[in-house]
Amino acid sequence: MRLPRDLTGQQLAKALEKLGYTVDRQTGSHLRLTTYENGEHHVTVPNHSPIKIGTLNAVLRAVAEHFELERNEVISQIFSK
Repeated sequence: MRLPRDLTGQQLAKALEKLGYTVDRQTGSHLRLTTYENGEHHVTVPNHSPIKIGTLNAVLRAVAEHFELERNEVISQIFSK
């Protein structure tokens, strides 16, 4: 599945809720999301519009590594309708 190119930080945070992430805190224009599923894990998401594709890729790679999934599996889980 192809990465969305026009995703905002808020939209990514909302999509990551499907994997159990919640917004823990916000400092400036960055959101810190935390999940306790499969152990505690934090990820920082810039609340920019749009998120740069490299940053989005890095966040998704970190999430995939935490859940021991392929990046494409994470993409299909959080962006499926």
